[in-house]
Amino acid sequence: MTTEVNQTEVNQAEYIVWRRVETAWQNRNCLAYWRYPIFTAKSRREPDILIADLSLGLVIIEVKSLKIEQIHSINGHLWQYQDFYTDSGNPYQQAENQLFALLQYINAEPSLTAKITARVIIALPMVTQQSWIDKGFSQLPSNPPLLFREHLQLGYNLPEYLDKIPPVVTGKQLNLSDWQLLISILAGKPVLTQPDYRILSHPESRGQILAKLRKLFFTYDSQQEQIAKQIPPGPQRIRGVPGSGKTILLTQKAALMHLKHPQWAIALVFFSRSLYSQIIDQVDQWLRYFSANQQAYSPNSSLQILHAWSLYKLLCQQAKVQPLRVSDTENQSPQESLAEACVQLLQQSSIAPIFDAILIDEAQDLISQHWHYQQKQPFYWLVYQALHPVNCLHPQQRRLIWADDQLQSLGSFHSLSAGELLGRELAHLVTGSYPGGINKTAIMSRSYRTPPPLTTLAYGLAMGWLRPQGMLTGMTTLAEWEAIGYRVEGDLIPNHQVTLTCEQTSHPLAQLWQQPLIEFATYANRQQELTALAAKIIHNLRQEGLRPSRQILVIILGDFFNASSLESYVAKFLTQQGIDIYLPDGNQFWCEGAVTITRIHRAKGNEADLIYLVGLDHIAQAEDNLSLRNQLFVAITRSKAWLNLSGIGYYPLYQEVRALLQSPDKISFTFRLPQKQELSLTTVAELRRRYALGDRHFPNINLAGANLQGIYLSNANLIGANLSYANLRHGQLDNANLIAADLTGADLTGANLTKAKLIEAKLVDTILTDTDLTNTEMG
Repeated sequence: MTTEVNQTEVNQAEYIVWRRVETAWQNRNCLAYWRYPIFTAKSRREPDILIADLSLGLVIIEVKSLKIEQIHSINGHLWQYQDFYTDSGNPYQQAENQLFALLQYINAEPSLTAKITARVIIALPMVTQQSWIDKGFSQLPSNPPLLFREHLQLGYNLPEYLDKIPPVVTGKQLNLSDWQLLISILAGKPVLTQPDYRILSHPESRGQILAKLRKLFFTYDSQQEQIAKQIPPGPQRIRGVPGSGKTILLTQKAALMHLKHPQWAIALVFFSRSLYSQIIDQVDQWLRYFSANQQAYSPNSSLQILHAWSLYKLLCQQAKVQPLRVSDTENQSPQESLAEACVQLLQQSSIAPIFDAILIDEAQDLISQHWHYQQKQPFYWLVYQALHPVNCLHPQQRRLIWADDQLQSLGSFHSLSAGELLGRELAHLVTGSYPGGINKTAIMSRSYRTPPPLTTLAYGLAMGWLRPQGMLTGMTTLAEWEAIGYRVEGDLIPNHQVTLTCEQTSHPLAQLWQQPLIEFATYANRQQELTALAAKIIHNLRQEGLRPSRQILVIILGDFFNASSLESYVAKFLTQQGIDIYLPDGNQFWCEGAVTITRIHRAKGNEADLIYLVGLDHIAQAEDNLSLRNQLFVAITRSKAWLNLSGIGYYPLYQEVRALLQSPDKISFTFRLPQKQELSLTTVAELRRRYALGDRHFPNINLAGANLQGIYLSNANLIGANLSYANLRHGQLDNANLIAADLTGADLTGANLTKAKLIEAKLVDTILTDTDLTNTEMG
């Protein structure tokens, strides 16, 4: 995993070694980093290359871009240099210090103490072994383990060579359990571990089940690890289903950016006020973890955690413009008011760049339906202007990183393509990848929070899978369904039967809890509904060992008026039943010893083990309202374990709920095109949409393995595109610019490539059966 790429001479030497490590370890059970983040009181520099290997243990490789004539002398571990950027260095001791700092993390886990074998080696990719011998360095008592140019040639068995190097620390052969624990520690597992406490309830109670869950290992996810630790040299978009870890990854990424580059001005931005304390706590934990508890979060540091309105006000202050308040705007809703305020600021003043990186969580909440600035989203264009270019030669490249889930929006349902946010001319900024394999767009389809039956219920109700009249919103291609974690059986053709199967079939709760995870009940009136609610909460607290704060959450459904009225009624009713309750105020969402009662807008971004949803009838009365249905999606996916759903009266929506609960593993229905909106997440869908809107600029887009059969891309700029193993059968690519494109293994059967430019394109194993190559430029 490449954590960051810098184009310097030093990094070129590291790159040579890194590419060789990638090749040599590609078939081994291992985890490797180019610049793993370790920051101690003595050093802020990461190991050049860190390898964690099931058989070898830990290996740190210190890379030196030295030529033999630049090494003047070696005295003990001190190397004297000439014609180099520094006069001297102690590469072996430096790497040893990094190793021992890393072992501090690992030895904090008692089950791994004294088990990890660890080695240190210096790599000299520009020095041959013979030249080292000729200088007499090999005879020195302090001659360290070395990798020379010869060792980095293809075909040389690097793992075998390293296995012969005497370890700095001798441990034991790791078993698979120890190995999983080791890589989870490297990923930051202790930060995510919840504290344990005594529970006084029967062994099969919810409280005892949660205690067992807390003892399970954190699951290592390579995609999550890459997103968290890689620093892109430009924009990056992160899309993920609820519970995929977007907030955790953004807070870790922000913390590591700050530790690596303390001089950078960084803003971590959010919109839900209830997230404020959660985000601060997470950033603080990551800073402490990766700095060996030497650094904590400070609001006075160069890393600022800001509500979106606070960032707007800061930029107003910089521009010497009086900021607007919500009450000063036309719409007077926080989301649309912010967009209006940003438009006015952009019209009144130019925006000076003051940040080096801006990260936005829950980015879908900052999309405006009514306000635009020069066909751009106002808030996004404002923060983009506030960023310094990463490279003065490429001023469009700025570190704007945003994470979103389209279905978690409670307002706009527009997808967050870069073209819609920043204008069509910048739509290409998040297609493809940066050097080092850092993806410009990442899609996470696995939820680690919400059990699969709850996820299926959430999607099914939000989209209306089982509505008699057909879906209100949804996907129309296999790739889009797969992007949210579902396999489709059957043809996605109107009036054809399809079956959806959740790809994520396992969740640790499934092995521990044998009863249904979801309870649904309807009542004749509100008094009955709330009486049942109070009885269940009292049982949870007294008999099942649940804590009121953070383990139980009551969410009130409905539009603003209905939900506000019911929220007050529920709070009063539960208080009368002797239950301590808390209504969130300002930035505080939880109160120790009390059950939080909230409406959906405040619940966003928070989670609890048991969620009670009250007032389903408020949704059912307007079941074709996408915004109200989306409340169900957001509310259900707040749950980490159990869901209790209730309403009064009788409505057709209730039958949808019951039908979805009958077979949560597989849902079958008659497919119809979405009545209100088609959802799209993948790069292919975005490509089709951009092309339909007149965009033809797609350089370096990554469509490896994509199904593009029959696609229309006439006159498209696909310079440097990765189309390896893509299905382009019968595609219309006439006049397309495919210079330097990778078409390795692509299927172009029957495709039209008339007058296309294929100069320097990779055509290894490309299928060109019946392909029209009339006047195509090859070479």
